Amino acid sequence: MNRVLALDTTAEFGSIAIAGEETLLHAPDGFGGLIFARIEQLLQRTGLRLEDIDAFAAAAGPGSFTGVRIGLACVKGLAEAMGKPAFAISNLEALSRLGSHATRVPLIDARRGEVYAAIFDAAGHTLLHETVCRFPALLEQLPERPVEFIAQDFGPFEAALAGTRFAGYPVTQAPRAIASVVACIAEERLAAGEPGDPAGLDANYVRRSDAELLFKPW
Repeated sequence: MNRVLALDTTAEFGSIAIAGEETLLHAPDGFGGLIFARIEQLLQRTGLRLEDIDAFAAAAGPGSFTGVRIGLACVKGLAEAMGKPAFAISNLEALSRLGSHATRVPLIDARRGEVYAAIFDAAGHTLLHETVCRFPALLEQLPERPVEFIAQDFGPFEAALAGTRFAGYPVTQAPRAIASVVACIAEERLAAGEPGDPAGLDANYVRRSDAELLFKPW
């Protein structure tokens, strides 16, 4: 089995995982000042060195724009330094893996009254590509068959389900730490022969940052 070092720095709570060991991180002021130290601690706890890692992976968003960039930059730097593959994994895809039903709807609060979402089947195939929209607008796009909602915090969406056909649908509370799931997906891609070129790592913002939206080229 390949050893994958994976991390998630896309929200206030993040995580790192290696070889079945996972550590929850809390960094309300950002991960830039602690991520490498925490990786070193986890390597020591597992008795591994960076040379023992077969591939690296980072949760690529959607999430905090700064957090996404920190995670991808960290993984890209480690992979290039060690000459190993690296993978960028969607947070929504990772959340979908934590479900158990045939049709899964992972959700992330996008603020501003919007939600990041997608629809996956049990095999991981995308039924609705990742999008950002109002939650009621998402409900209108859902299939007639029952679906499973998956979120680390479903609180912002509960009220919108009241009185709809979705009110009784299952809701799975995902853990704050998802780096181990990110590692599993990356391991699958590595085993499938995907190259994992570090230079090709890209953020999965789903929507552009405010800076990009407000920038006007002259």
